[in-house]
Amino acid sequence: MIRYFALILFCWLPFNSIYAQKLAGGKLIRIPQFASKEIAPRQVDIWLPDGFSRKQRYPVLYMHDGQMLFDSSSTWNHQEWGVDETASRLIKSKKVKPFIIVAIWNIPETRHLDYFPEKAWKALNEEEMGRLKSLHQDQRTNSFMEKGPQSDAYLKFLVKELKPYVDANYPTLSDAKNTSMAGSSMGGLISLYAWCEYPQVFGKVACLSTHWPGIFTLENNPIPTGLFRYLEQHLPKPGSNRIWFDHGTATLDALYPGLQREADSLLTVKGFTAKQWKTKVYPNADHSEKAWAERLGEVMGFLMK
Repeated sequence: MIRYFALILFCWLPFNSIYAQKLAGGKLIRIPQFASKEIAPRQVDIWLPDGFSRKQRYPVLYMHDGQMLFDSSSTWNHQEWGVDETASRLIKSKKVKPFIIVAIWNIPETRHLDYFPEKAWKALNEEEMGRLKSLHQDQRTNSFMEKGPQSDAYLKFLVKELKPYVDANYPTLSDAKNTSMAGSSMGGLISLYAWCEYPQVFGKVACLSTHWPGIFTLENNPIPTGLFRYLEQHLPKPGSNRIWFDHGTATLDALYPGLQREADSLLTVKGFTAKQWKTKVYPNADHSEKAWAERLGEVMGFLMK
């Protein structure tokens, strides 16, 4: 009976292995297909810092678009965030305490559906939805328009399946104060959404180049209105929580300054101060992993200090 139960437990747990990759520091554990009752299975990488010990407990940083974080040789644009380099450097210099990173890979076909805040979508009225449907979209956002977001299910996967697995199998500090999240572009939107929907789980988030338009135009686009309508009602109360926003001024980031100022005004009205919130502009920075890598040290310092 015991052997039978052990076999069932072994089959239930996600298969994982040490990923044979040259890292600047730390060790990467790969779960090729993390099963979920909420969303399609996907790959998850867990980065452990140098000197990792099960006798010590660690804060955890959850990051989206996991395939873009560590290895530029396998990414579509041959760029990466340089997460292992930056985290190792900050830990070694004692600017932050050692921490664990959980990198959740996206599924390209459903990335928009997974990352767009679902309740903000539902906040659009009939006239606004009609305007949105009249805009010409590419293949990715056509699927998004037809099916609508599934980000509530994606967050349930993170909160009810992935995080419990990480906390059960690694020595984590599991409270909100020690649980952070970061992402860029649409990953910035889902990080913000997680902060609003689960403030008791994710205490600190970083939203880099937050893709406020949701699609790729501002003209006649009601999505920012829906997002800000949602935020006005669902921003968490300021306290020990923290949020980072940033953007560049080139390529797609050129769409963001006015919208970010509107988001900033909402945070100000809600009572957030420099203790809990930072918005930073990087002149001439574009919308790319290279740009995000260049400021990742500041972001990690804000989240993990």
